[in-house]
Amino acid sequence: MWIFFTALFWFLVAIVFAAIEIEIEGKHGWAEKTSTWFRTQGIAARLYGLVMGGKPLTGYHLFMFFLPLLMFHAHFVMGVPWSPKAELMVFALYFVWMPTWDFLWFVLNPYYGVKKFKKETVWWHAKSHWLFNITPLDYFFGWGLSVVLAGVAAWFVPDASLLFNHLYLMVWFFVFTVLTIPLGAPLYKRWHAKMRRRDDRETSGIFHA
Repeated sequence: MWIFFTALFWFLVAIVFAAIEIEIEGKHGWAEKTSTWFRTQGIAARLYGLVMGGKPLTGYHLFMFFLPLLMFHAHFVMGVPWSPKAELMVFALYFVWMPTWDFLWFVLNPYYGVKKFKKETVWWHAKSHWLFNITPLDYFFGWGLSVVLAGVAAWFVPDASLLFNHLYLMVWFFVFTVLTIPLGAPLYKRWHAKMRRRDDRETSGIFHA
């Protein structure tokens, strides 16, 4: 049962992260219209693009990718002992969570949805290889790496239950994602539209020096 609640907690965190990004980016994904910097040239940007399927490196994503990584390590500064096994499981969770968070942005975003999640409509995923134009192979790489890391941790201890429990957690991530498409996404999109029927900027006392 604890695996269910662990998966549910981190899935809800992914929902929150996706919603935050939708509020910031709107329909212009990959921070296209934000004030952040973009890099496609230079060693760091080229390495990033190589790993991330040709996506540009931005200041926004630099911090947004490190933020959850710090979150997943938080328990180590709150009394939980660090170990190589625990570190491997942190990264196993990280690599199953990241693709889930990314996909939820499309699921929840009123300007996209699952039907518009295509290689020809998402410019920042256009350079990635897709499986039958359904999903980028980047997602499979993340989930596959997650399984490998959990397997290494299970071999290192040794304790096969680490791997099986992680696979069970991944199943719940998948189930929650599937349920979010017909149940959660319509509710969020209605709320998203309702909150934009009125805007109180003019009465908020905004001023600039």
